[in-house]
Amino acid sequence: MPANALADFRRIVIKIGSALLLDQERRLLSDWLAGLAEDISILRDSHKQILIVTSGAVAIGSHILNIQPRRSRLEELQAAAAAGQVRLVNAYQEALGRHGIIAAQVLLTPDDTEVRRRFLNARGTLEKLLEHNVVPVINENDTVATDELRYGDNDRLAARVAQLVMADGLVLLSDVDGFYTGNPRIDPQAQHIPLIREITDEMFEMAGTPGSAVGSGGMTTKLQAARIATHAGCTTVIASGAVERPLHALASGGKCSIFVAENTPAAARKQWLAGILEVRGELRLDAGAVAALRDGKSLLPVGMVEVIGNFRRGDAVTLVDASGAELGRGLAAYASDEAVIIRGRQSEEIESILGYRGRAVMVHRDDLVWFGKDDKALKKA
Repeated sequence: MPANALADFRRIVIKIGSALLLDQERRLLSDWLAGLAEDISILRDSHKQILIVTSGAVAIGSHILNIQPRRSRLEELQAAAAAGQVRLVNAYQEALGRHGIIAAQVLLTPDDTEVRRRFLNARGTLEKLLEHNVVPVINENDTVATDELRYGDNDRLAARVAQLVMADGLVLLSDVDGFYTGNPRIDPQAQHIPLIREITDEMFEMAGTPGSAVGSGGMTTKLQAARIATHAGCTTVIASGAVERPLHALASGGKCSIFVAENTPAAARKQWLAGILEVRGELRLDAGAVAALRDGKSLLPVGMVEVIGNFRRGDAVTLVDASGAELGRGLAAYASDEAVIIRGRQSEEIESILGYRGRAVMVHRDDLVWFGKDDKALKKA
């Protein structure tokens, strides 16, 4: 177990459960949040980017509206989320603001992280917030989500966010200090497992059921989150947040369970791109674009010679050279009809041509896998 579980992370998604933020009366624990904000300030001073995925809106709103969340219908819970979200984000703004940190509210649904076009929009927003040194405070958009189309817990949402922004660290703060072979609350023989390299079916059998009166997740959802994140190249940490300075405690060698990712986020993302079976179009490139992509750069519109196929923004496209040989594939930043118009043009001309200011690239390097010498193994995977 490393002395500082956070030391090697550059971009960290921190998930905070309702049981940490609220007391049994569903009131915010301001002192605890102040300690968390101090920890985040210290992490940012060490050049780490932080994103927060927080629970608590429904619980806070149900207290405001005087309803019981476990006994309420969906529309009542959505109303509670709307009322509680305002107070929740204000609390984060105040706590972080004391350290000169700007917070921004981001509400997501599963479509925002799983449908490619919306995936690109959500990622672009989060990347721009980080670029402006802002801490995104993220929650599920419970006011519009339905029972059929929602995460239902913020553990898995946090994992999807980590995948979205290519984070290398996911910290799930909860009322437990890691993964055990059984429920430590009722099983004195349950053993803590500090380092986990593979998530097995047996581990899910050990996970048990939710134990918090105000939270919706349990160890099972944390394992599911860890599986999503580690497959995306993001190491996951489960640790107790039930202390005044939870991230400080973790950085000082506090007890936790670490789920190790085998790949980096970039390598995992390229593996995923290489395995996409549904390719919607083809971009034929000139020699200059081929050389730029070989050097790890993005594909600019000026480097496109021909646009083939009918595709939408976010669809996968094949990249080929003048002879038609496949060089790689990526996610298109523009639909095919727009790509035809901006083909061969400079990036600074895009706004005047299309009438809006989109991305300067046709395929961003983070959304591109190159089937050259370095990535032949990915193509075969």
